[in-house]
This record gives sequence, C-alpha cells and structure tokens, in this order.
Amino acid sequence: METFAGNSRLGAHRLDRPSGRLAWVWGGLLALALATVAAAAEAKVAPDGFAELAQKLLPSVVNISTTQVVEGRGGVQLPQLPPGSPFEDFFKKFFDRNRPEKRRRKATSLGSGFILDNAGHVLTNNHVIEGADEITVILHDDTRLEAKVVGRDPKTDIAILKVTPSNGMKPVEFGDSDVVRVGDWVVAIGNPFGLGGTVTAGIISARGRDINAGPYDDFLQTDASINRGNSGGPMFNLKGEVIGINTAIFSLTGGSVGIGFAIPAAVAKPVVNQLIKHGHVRRGWLGVHIQVVSEEIAESLGLEKAEGALVASVIKDGPAEKAGIQAGDVIIEFDNKKVAHMRRLPRIVAKTNIEKPVSVLLWRDSRKVTVKVTVGELEEDQPKVASRRGGGKDEGEHKVKGLGLTLSTATKRLRERFKLEEDIKGVVVVAVDEDGPAAEKGIRPGDVVVEVGQQEVTTPGEVLEMVIKTRESGRKSVLMLLEGQGGLRFVALRIAQG
Repeated sequence: METFAGNSRLGAHRLDRPSGRLAWVWGGLLALALATVAAAAEAKVAPDGFAELAQKLLPSVVNISTTQVVEGRGGVQLPQLPPGSPFEDFFKKFFDRNRPEKRRRKATSLGSGFILDNAGHVLTNNHVIEGADEITVILHDDTRLEAKVVGRDPKTDIAILKVTPSNGMKPVEFGDSDVVRVGDWVVAIGNPFGLGGTVTAGIISARGRDINAGPYDDFLQTDASINRGNSGGPMFNLKGEVIGINTAIFSLTGGSVGIGFAIPAAVAKPVVNQLIKHGHVRRGWLGVHIQVVSEEIAESLGLEKAEGALVASVIKDGPAEKAGIQAGDVIIEFDNKKVAHMRRLPRIVAKTNIEKPVSVLLWRDSRKVTVKVTVGELEEDQPKVASRRGGGKDEGEHKVKGLGLTLSTATKRLRERFKLEEDIKGVVVVAVDEDGPAAEKGIRPGDVVVEVGQQEVTTPGEVLEMVIKTRESGRKSVLMLLEGQGGLRFVALRIAQG
C-alpha cells in the first residue's frame, strides 16, 4: 500500500509539468517492455524439434517380444448339419476316427518398455507379458536379452522385468506427472506394429481420465500417436523425464486416432518400488463398498454439494466396521485428504501405509463426525458383505404413490419368483411404473428395499411412512438402500407431486 500511494503521488506531481509528463510516459513504456521480456523468458515456447531429445532417449527404450505356447487342432471341422440328419452319426464317427491330435504352436506378440536402472530392471505393461512363456528384451542396438518377471500388478497394469545388465543400457528417470498441464508437449517412444525405435510427439490433452481399466484409473490423455505395440513404452516431458507409461488407445479402427492414455508417473512410481522390493504390491484397505454422491443423494442427506464417497455397505470385520463406519455415511476426508469425488477414495486409501491409524471425516445424520480407522491390507480376495436377513409381517402388495413402485413383504411366492434368500430382510419391489422416478434410476422388480431415509424397513407401510415424512420435511428426494443383482446400492428418488 505504501509503494502504491507513493507512486500515485509521484505521478500526479509529474503530470502537473509538460516535461515531467513525457518522462513519466517513457518510464512507463520502458517498465512495460522489461516486464514483457521477462515474461517471455519464463514462458515455455514450442520446441524447434525433438531430434536431440530423441537421440538421447532412444537407447533407454526397449522392445518386448513374448512367446506363448498355445494348443489347437488342425484339419477340417465337422460340417454343420440339421438336427436329426441321417448323416449326423456318420460324419461324427468319421471325424472322430480321423481327427488329428492337438497341435502345440508358438504365438508371439510385441510391446514396449524402458530401462529403470543399471541393475537391469525394465518396466512394461502387465498385459504385454501376461501369459508369456518366454520374454525377450531387445535393446536399441538390437542386443537380445532373456528376461524374467520380477513382479506384476494387474490393477495398474504394470510389470517389472529383470535382464542381465548390458553396456547398451541407459536408464531414465521418472518426472513429476502432478505438475504436468493440459497443453504441455510430450514425446512417446515405442515399438508400434513391430517398428521399433519409433518417436512421436504431441501434447497432454486431458488429465485424470477414467477409462474403466481398473480401480485406480487416473490416466493422462495425449494426442501423440500411440498404436498397438506402444504399450509399456514411456511418455517423456521435454526434460527427458518419464511422466507416463503408454498403455491404451481409443480407436474404432485399431490404429491411432489421436486419443491415447498413459499411466501417470505419480501412480507408477510407488508400484514400481514395491514390485522391485517385494515382487508384489501392498495396498491399504478400508473395507467398504462405495458409490457416487449424486446431486439428489446430496440433497436427501442434507449435504450442501455433491462430494465425497457414499458408503453403500461395510464389510464384516473390516477396518471400517471396527471403526464404527456405517452404511449411509459419506466419507468427506481420509487421512486429512479431501475426497472430492468417489473414485478418489480408493487411490488415497491404497497409498496409505498399512496399519496406520488415520482420521476419517464423515457426514452422518446431517452433521460431521470424525472416526479413527486403522488401515488394513488389501488382499486379492476380500470377504463379501454379509447378507441382510430377517423379515416383516406380510402386508400384501402396496403401490407407493410418488415413487412409481409397487412393494410387498417377502412372501414365499416372491422369494421363489425372484430367487431371493429364504430369510431376506426388506421389502420386495414387485412392479415398477415405466414412466416413474424408480424406472429412471434403474430399479427393477426383484430388487429389495432395505432402508429408506437410512432407517431399516420391513413392510411397505414403513416405506410409505418414510416417504410421507420426507415430503413433509420439504425435501424433494428420498434416499433408499436397495439390494439387487449388483449388490447393495443407494438410490435417491425424486418424489413426484400429486
């Protein structure tokens, strides 16, 4: 404030004199020019080319060749005959007598990778080497090295190989993918269609892409040309650091259309370190099934905005159950890290140290609650949620006005019709109006309403009572917990007027 006031007084003073005004104008133009030059010096400009970068990095990228022994039958196949044909038995006996034995053949495939260190560790995609009987790493100088698998992580599609170190190996370093911006230049090097040592360039098109490849999807998207065979190859920034692992493409033709996806270095680095050290990845585990908090669910729970991860169910004897986390809670923060979206929670938990006590901020009963959780270890086969059992008195079928649902208690006839458990707890959906709110949310006959407004229900009458209370409270949606073929899930239904 002092500098600004001083400049204001100085400028006003000089503007009172013609000679002073000219000096002030020239001084201002000079300051503006100097500021422009400084800004231009700091700005990142488009490179004139990538030749020097490519020359430096090509020796660090390898081709991956895999061989797998598969079994098949040769010879002519049995012709398709109409059922009951008089020739059916004749041809069957003939082909059974003359069918050749199973043949074993070798199938080969190609991919990419890059050198991590002087010890001979090489990184590639798990899907490149999955099921391979033989793996060969081919260096830039065409040296062929037999490789062994050190460790694999299917969840992130990363695999680490080990070869005997060679003079032609030049390791690369990981960069910071968290600081990469949309529009930054990147260079991809790999082995597309077996054409090793191929260099392409482009920009980062988007960040944080979820392509349903796994629970920890957080891909970088690029328009750098990536094709089949590029999988496992590196994506470099202009410093020559690996900021991504080229893994997948979106294509209707099988070739590049300018939409490629790479695993960020920030996701890969901790996985790589654990695979080299332990041969497998240890991840944190909370023991909950979660779902997205939609605008309607947020409104029904009294949340100001749709954020966090909604707990659909809690796994028995898991860390969450022991800490008192309940179905219907919304996890807002985990270990002091904000959970802005549902799919962020699995990544945060996975990176948390096992057996570490952490604070979890929940939204429960329209207020914030903090609990302490001791993080468990994620196993490949975690136990499923225990079934909800029990039952209420049979009240017959009832149509819930405003939701487009016809409900009933779980009678023997309905249990047989929908193949429900003998002593299932809840209210069975018998029919769904095609144009009602329930149909819009994908509720189907055979689904079971377990809770309404986070209160257990056992009869259609209890459901209707909860809907009426919700409407009288001024809320436009009612939150329901349902159990169906896909397991437990929360659904917020708009209550129709009338």
